[in-house]
Amino acid sequence: MASIRQIEASGDPFTIGKTLGRAAGDAVRAHVFAHAEFLELNARWAGSDYLAALEAASRAAYPEYVREVEGIAAGAELDFPTIFLWNCRGDLRLPEDASPAAQAEAGEGCTTVFLPGTIGHNEDGAPGFLGECFWVSVTPDHGTAFNSFMYPGMLPGHTFGVNAAGLVQTINNIRVHDLKPGIPRHIICRAVLGSETLDAALTILRRTDRASGFHHALGQAGDDRLLSVEAPASGCHVRPVNPPHAHANHLIEASFEGIAQEVTDSSRNRQSRAEKMLCDGDYLRPEEILFDNQAPIYRANDAGDDYSQTLATAIFEFSADRVNWRIHASPVETDAIVGSRPITRHHRT
Repeated sequence: MASIRQIEASGDPFTIGKTLGRAAGDAVRAHVFAHAEFLELNARWAGSDYLAALEAASRAAYPEYVREVEGIAAGAELDFPTIFLWNCRGDLRLPEDASPAAQAEAGEGCTTVFLPGTIGHNEDGAPGFLGECFWVSVTPDHGTAFNSFMYPGMLPGHTFGVNAAGLVQTINNIRVHDLKPGIPRHIICRAVLGSETLDAALTILRRTDRASGFHHALGQAGDDRLLSVEAPASGCHVRPVNPPHAHANHLIEASFEGIAQEVTDSSRNRQSRAEKMLCDGDYLRPEEILFDNQAPIYRANDAGDDYSQTLATAIFEFSADRVNWRIHASPVETDAIVGSRPITRHHRT
């Protein structure tokens, strides 16, 4: 039986969020509230003016997605401020005396590879979330339908997903020291997942009022571009990728050389290993790289310095009129979820 549970949600933003929250409430209580990073962030930032500024920026820019967070809180039978803080985890600095466990959980992993017509992604997170995440199918009353991998209590979008316009987004964590009040990065990811074109997604990622950022891998059926986008709060660099290419969990573009960031040994090792494999061999299947256990790229209770477990591996393949995907729960539980989305909305060709 697949260890990735599936949820369908539809309706207005609050109703969608409530459906997702109802499914995830027990997992939030069992795993988020025991999460060292969450506990230290909550102790430091709950009720703060800084968190209030993040909420105000979110409501001003994307009130519909704040409404989804309100629905998640209602469905999980938890208070909104707690769930909103959890959705701002990457936008809030840990205390200087944060525990090693909290520092490691804040690092987290993820590796993305680009091959011709394909984006492959390992979603790495805290080991406690293994088997506690979801593959959601969402059909809003207004806006773009989508499928996405989802952590308990969090907006869909900051992991990997695909929408009805054939647009795919996968996300890699980066730890850049340029945090500022603004729109939280999870709200930004949700907005990208609602975009109907790559150019519309880039407009969102180029906003200067973002609180922090991620690395985004973007592609779209019917559009021959594959894009590797590094988007910390202080800038946005878009690289049109000529595969093969790989990205782990730190900024690698020369334009960001002067920006302060934390780079874990694990991220360096996975980046180097993926690049070497892509350079040395003709890898036709991204699984050959994403399941590698030498760095390791595939992480099974990895004891490295960013404390991660690969929670799922996603492969998205693009054609002129559709996106096909396969999601592996593990190397021994492949094709746990397979699917296809024909393009249903107009986009750039």
